Amino acid sequence: MTSVRIYKPAKSAMQSGRAKGQRWILETETETSRRPEDLMGWVSSGDTLNQVRLAFDTLEDAIAHAQARGWDYSVSAPQQRKLRPRNYTDNFRYIPAEKRT
Repeated sequence: MTSVRIYKPAKSAMQSGRAKGQRWILETETETSRRPEDLMGWVSSGDTLNQVRLAFDTLEDAIAHAQARGWDYSVSAPQQRKLRPRNYTDNFRYIPAEKRT
């Protein structure tokens, strides 16, 4: 039976915005081991389904798609952003050593 993972991707270090992190991604887990190909030396797998990544607008749509296909699925909850409000002047503020955390 095919097992899939459903998650919201984190933004890459090269992104400044959060535009591509709003959709849920469904991707299959690798069922066969990866090994170097004899001719070219590239890493390959016997399972071509692991190359497919499906994007959904909602978590419910992704779960419904997995259930309709009879796949086992696991959902990874998205990480919450931690916002610390800061000012430009905070860069130059003096904080005594005993109060630093």
